[in-house]
Parts: sequence; structure tokens; C-alpha cells
Amino acid sequence: MAEELTDQQLKERVEALHALDRSLREALSDTSRADTVDLDLPIGRLSRMDAMQQQAMAKAERELQKRRLVMVEAALERVDEEEYGWCCSCGESVGYPRLKARPESPFCVPCQEGLEQ
Repeated sequence: MAEELTDQQLKERVEALHALDRSLREALSDTSRADTVDLDLPIGRLSRMDAMQQQAMAKAERELQKRRLVMVEAALERVDEEEYGWCCSCGESVGYPRLKARPESPFCVPCQEGLEQ
């Protein structure tokens, strides 16, 4: 069982959530990576395939960033409700090490592992 967050740890993690929120919003507002591949450009077949692969990877990264932003927003709501740091499944402490790695984590490690199986 993980220990409850201290006031200092909670403050640190909330600051990390706000920084992550700003960072994700900034990355998602950058539309320069969203350009589509122009199939009419006279580039080689391999270059076109490479450009299409890079475009698909950028799209996948943006989707991951969008999902993570939703999780960060939910974590900030839990902060406002004074429920941050507590597992949304079992009610036990999520634990500082887990929140240090992923400040938006809604579940403790055992519950997360159960969900993934």
C-alpha cells in the first residue's frame, strides 16, 4: 500500500500537472506538423512513402497527446475536488513514485495492472 502524499509532494505534483497541461496544449496548437502529403509533388516514390509514414506517425502522436491532455484535465479536476492522489478504483493512495512518473495517473499500480489484463 502506497503512502499518502505530503503537502509538499501534492504541491509539486499539481505544479507538474499544470506544466504538463501547458506543454500538451502548446504541442497540440502547433499545426505545422499536420500538413498532408501532396501527391502531385514531383518527388520520388520512396520520398513520398517516407513523407506519408512521417505524417501517420505525427497523427498518432497528436492523438496520444490529446488523450493525455484529457487525463491531465481529469487529474486537475480531482485536485479541485481534493481527490487527487487517490485511486479512482479502490480508493487507496496512488503513491508518490507513480505520480512522479505520470502525474495524471488515476489508478494505483495494482488497479492499473488489473485494468490492463
